[in-house]
Amino acid sequence: MTQCAILRFMTGSVTQLPTTDVRPVVALVAHDRRKDEMVEWALFNRGTLSRCSLYATRTTGASLQESMQADIHLLLSGPLGGDAQLGTLIAEGRIDAVFFFWDPLTPQPHDVDVKALLRLAVLYDVAIACNRSSADHIISSPLFTVPEQYRKDRGQVGPAFAPWTR
Repeated sequence: MTQCAILRFMTGSVTQLPTTDVRPVVALVAHDRRKDEMVEWALFNRGTLSRCSLYATRTTGASLQESMQADIHLLLSGPLGGDAQLGTLIAEGRIDAVFFFWDPLTPQPHDVDVKALLRLAVLYDVAIACNRSSADHIISSPLFTVPEQYRKDRGQVGPAFAPWTR
């Protein structure tokens, strides 16, 4: 069975949740040793991020709220299920971009959830940045502020649609 056929089978009876937010919906996540870097990056980009709906795992979000004075929807802490919650939001088509500053040198107790999150972002064609350099490229792209086309593409199913072949 091809990937297109699998996707059609899996999404045929799944209710597509409406995305009514016209602003980009962004998820912010950082492992412990990368939280300071995430805060620094978010402060530098606070103007752009202020025009987004923000989600973050609990400890990352708390750090960002304190430093940015921004309204951030908090998920659970990553090891307690926050990465899995974020994966669900991606699968539901509710996230436009993920900025996940992860630490590849420190073993994580929830490594399976981290890998699942990365896999879902790729599967559902959601922009994901895993370091500051890629985050800078995504947030500075003129496409970042107009997520409508990507949302429309993600809503398509069937044998003719495969986001990874665009």
